Amino acid sequence: MTTPSEYVCDVLIIGSGAAGLSLALRLAEQQQQVLVLSKGPVSEGATLYAQGGIAAVFDETDSIESHIEDTLVAGAGLCDRDAVAFIAQNARHCVQWLIDSGVRFDTAPEPQDPGRYHLTREGGHSHRRILHSADATGRAVETTLVGQAHRHANIRILERCNAVDLMLSDKLGLPGERRVVGAWIWHRDREQVERCRARSVVLATGGAARVYQYSTNPDVASGDGIAMAWRAGCRVANLEFNQFHPTCLYHPDARNFLLTEALRGEGAHLLRPDGTRFMPEIDPRGELAPRDIVARAIDHEMKRLGADCMWLDISHRPAAFIRQHFPTLCQKLAGWGFDLTRQPIPVVPAAHYTCGGVMVNQRGETDISGLYAIGEVSYTGLHGANRLASNSLLECVVYGWSAAESILQTHAGRTLVDAVPAWDDSRVDNADERVVIQHNWHELRLLMWDYMGIVRTTRRLERALRRITLLQQEIDEYYAQFRLSNHLLELRNLVQVAELMVRCAMARKESRGLHFTLDYPQTLAAARPTILRPGALPVT
Repeated sequence: MTTPSEYVCDVLIIGSGAAGLSLALRLAEQQQQVLVLSKGPVSEGATLYAQGGIAAVFDETDSIESHIEDTLVAGAGLCDRDAVAFIAQNARHCVQWLIDSGVRFDTAPEPQDPGRYHLTREGGHSHRRILHSADATGRAVETTLVGQAHRHANIRILERCNAVDLMLSDKLGLPGERRVVGAWIWHRDREQVERCRARSVVLATGGAARVYQYSTNPDVASGDGIAMAWRAGCRVANLEFNQFHPTCLYHPDARNFLLTEALRGEGAHLLRPDGTRFMPEIDPRGELAPRDIVARAIDHEMKRLGADCMWLDISHRPAAFIRQHFPTLCQKLAGWGFDLTRQPIPVVPAAHYTCGGVMVNQRGETDISGLYAIGEVSYTGLHGANRLASNSLLECVVYGWSAAESILQTHAGRTLVDAVPAWDDSRVDNADERVVIQHNWHELRLLMWDYMGIVRTTRRLERALRRITLLQQEIDEYYAQFRLSNHLLELRNLVQVAELMVRCAMARKESRGLHFTLDYPQTLAAARPTILRPGALPVT
């Protein structure tokens, strides 16, 4: 690391969740100098809030083939079978790496079988294969990996820093293959743009669910990696498939608190306001149907009845069982005046997961040499038209492993650029009206919720695209005239990803998985991903 305004490393990892940190630790063990960029506190990301668990075959009655088939069914025919098989086949050794790194998963209570993991079941799974740490698995994974990273001499973590854009060799006038050579970094505390030169850059920035008015995600989920990759020239795919978690707590003080799918895996029922169940009328799997089906069913019942919410009830199970398996939920809900052991809990769907993203191969490599994308930011082919529960953390750690293998094999052929010019902000002023950013932020999220939500129409999508185009013009003008801020950078990225989402949705002339449109309610016989290429819109 050379000067306060410039960093030099072997690998720059943008993002500090399960994907980014698992990759960082694997690389650091091989003597790679790694710089991890975190927009906020290092642990503040979607991983920390993951409640349910991580899917992998650990039970002798289960099989990898069954995990593959469950994933393909949930993906509504749009998964890449090779990608699904690759992840399922490598699941166990990657989860074992987490265990060896110190993550403690719950063990079974049976005294005759000490040390065996307690496996729960979630929607879409035909077997119990979800390893978990009570109902706070993400916290267990994130805090363990953060602790390991802080202790490693080869890893440096920069908090409160945003990546602005990628540095590309051709933009700097360098000869040879077009490749990534680093990134521009906005340091919030110093309020300045700094440079980072790196042999490889990894996008591990998570998804873009905060593009919606109601979301289970933390505010940092603003689609940064997808937008940066698109601006750099990478393809994106399947961004019309935005997963809405069926059961987010309906309460004015709970902005993004979800009720884990494991509740339904352990027998919780969804109820109308009059106390009757409705999922058995819609799908033979009942509450264990895939998330797209459950979310649409809740949305339908709310609109049909004019109800503000539906209700989730597990109070018929023993209170001791509920407290043992869901201690975090019980504690959190008690703070809002609910007793999970005695009463139904009000729930609504909320935006939860971005199933599409930056196109990568099985090594996490993008269209640009030296640039990788892993975790929710990427499109691997695993999720298809709908993500199977608890496959997300799994994808993070499997691609953390496979990207590490690729980087270690290719680093010898990649050299650091000698120097890059400093960031030029001599022609911009301090922002005079920050209310513009705040207004555009709210307008974007609301129009995406109204026009690009659980149920869509062509007319709604056209309206969304017109408004997004106008917002882009305003934001681009603002970006060119004023100094950077965290909100401006996030808004710039969100509006870009919103455009890509709507364009993908407009291109899909069918209903499949998470994409349901009243104008094309049928599912086509042929399942094809929606792929967008920079400079070649609409879809090719």
